[in-house]
Amino acid sequence: MLTKVTIRNFKRFGQVEVELGNPVVFIGPNDSGKTSALQALALWHIGVRRWLEKYRGKQAPEKRPGVTINRRDLISMPVPDANLLWRDLHVRDIQTANGKAQKTRNIRIDVIADGVTAGKQWTCGLEFDYANQESLYCRPLRLSEDPGQGRMPVPEEEVSGVNVAFLPPMSGLAANETRLDPGAIAVRLGEGRTAEVLRNLCYMIRQREDGPELWGALTERIARLFGVDLNEPEYVAERGEIVMSYRDRSKTVLDLSSSGRGMQQTLLLLAYLYANPNATLLLDEPDAHLEILRQGQIYQLLSDVAREQGSQVIAASHSEVVLREASQRDVVVAFLGKPHRIDDRGSQLAKSLTSIGWEHYYQADQTGWVLYLEGSTDLAILRAFAETLDHESAARALERPFVHYVGNHVDGARDHFNGLLEAKPDLVGLAVFDRTDEQLRAAGALREMMWQRREIENYLCYPEVLYAYAEAPVDGAEIGPLFSAPERQRRRDLMERCVRDVVPPVAYRDRTDRWWADTKASDEFLDRVFGMYFRELGLPTLIGKSDYHHLTRLVPPDMVDDDVRVVLYAIARAAAGARPAIE
Repeated sequence: MLTKVTIRNFKRFGQVEVELGNPVVFIGPNDSGKTSALQALALWHIGVRRWLEKYRGKQAPEKRPGVTINRRDLISMPVPDANLLWRDLHVRDIQTANGKAQKTRNIRIDVIADGVTAGKQWTCGLEFDYANQESLYCRPLRLSEDPGQGRMPVPEEEVSGVNVAFLPPMSGLAANETRLDPGAIAVRLGEGRTAEVLRNLCYMIRQREDGPELWGALTERIARLFGVDLNEPEYVAERGEIVMSYRDRSKTVLDLSSSGRGMQQTLLLLAYLYANPNATLLLDEPDAHLEILRQGQIYQLLSDVAREQGSQVIAASHSEVVLREASQRDVVVAFLGKPHRIDDRGSQLAKSLTSIGWEHYYQADQTGWVLYLEGSTDLAILRAFAETLDHESAARALERPFVHYVGNHVDGARDHFNGLLEAKPDLVGLAVFDRTDEQLRAAGALREMMWQRREIENYLCYPEVLYAYAEAPVDGAEIGPLFSAPERQRRRDLMERCVRDVVPPVAYRDRTDRWWADTKASDEFLDRVFGMYFRELGLPTLIGKSDYHHLTRLVPPDMVDDDVRVVLYAIARAAAGARPAIE
């Protein structure tokens, strides 16, 4: 059984260690590296096979030992050019001086597998060098960069019994299926052409010495799950094809291609397990094509069959159901940030997988901090205020922040932040809400704040700002230029009348009146004033809530409330306390 794998410079990975078990589930969103980890194990196995074929029982040469692997041998990771296996396609490190190459160093892929065989622990590390687009070299891992330190020995007896088999998700089912040799089946599976091999896998099982027993176990499980009876696969020599049918609940005999995708997926998984006993099975999204109620059931079934067959299951999934099933008893590795084992059964991971995309984890890793706001207009207003106040540190922080919009939902920000912590435990965050009755947390990795006024628009809805807008409309909110001072004055007077009609007299006279803080400025003040104003001008309303951030630039610096300065300072402080990966 494999217990751990260490991967360097392979595809998306710089260096990671992944703890394994039996079974173990790799869980995470799309494009997080789950399949790459499976493929790294498959690459290690290919290297071991080739090494044992050439050097088993022999003394490898001290200088330049190794075996050549053709890219066509990489059946579980077909690539048109071997350099696609290297991180950032970086296969050589060339140091230059004065424009001339001085030294070239090969960038190697390292895969180190730890395992236990017959109660004995072992470690086997291999390195892979790029040769050309068609091939790569494989040799035992160097113990150090000093050539005189030698290489890690290959524990031949232990690793010779390790059989790694890779199965991608089901891709449908072909109407006709030519009989294939085991090698051809493996190639098609590696290329994701599972639609062409399902009947062949069933035929292989039936033709084995213990085939009747295995076939009986397989058909019994399919009958229990789907209520159908599988007929034995038959080889039609005249056409060189394998045919297979089943009887449904009404006893009608149908071709296997008439079955549902869920049944085909389950049959593929079970057939693969029975055809590969005593193996380490790499299953990529075994829950694909299965409805939610089936996903947990099939995961349990796979675990049971693998145990019966003496096999180890390493499955990659992004199913919340599989996570919930596995987290109670099995090893779960979260591919969020660097892959890490999940031991906290109350983890936020399940919620994270359903609500957080991989791009969020990436941004959290790259920036080291996250800002939660109601919407994109809040960000635009804060940027404008930072510019108005010459708040350079806040302005820099707001240039390219990782911002997530949560409305005014405190729990939404907390859940999202806790999910991100699975990927980046040192993440810091700041959440700024409109006025809320929720109890906020002023300390901790996620600092929560709220505007003392009703909403952020309350800090820019001064009458003077609206008068300035009437005299000099901004950002395309006016059709054509204003040609004369009388016209500007007319529009200012009109805006003043509209403001007086909406604002209570006592509040108009006293800018400290609670009306300015408690009124929902966007809906109850700005919408009404601009609606009246443009109606009087005989124009459609040319500015709405999504445009109110333009008014921020008309707020004089001496009228900006201290609440804004406090928030900008908090933003600058959060950004300064971040530990981004790019550093």
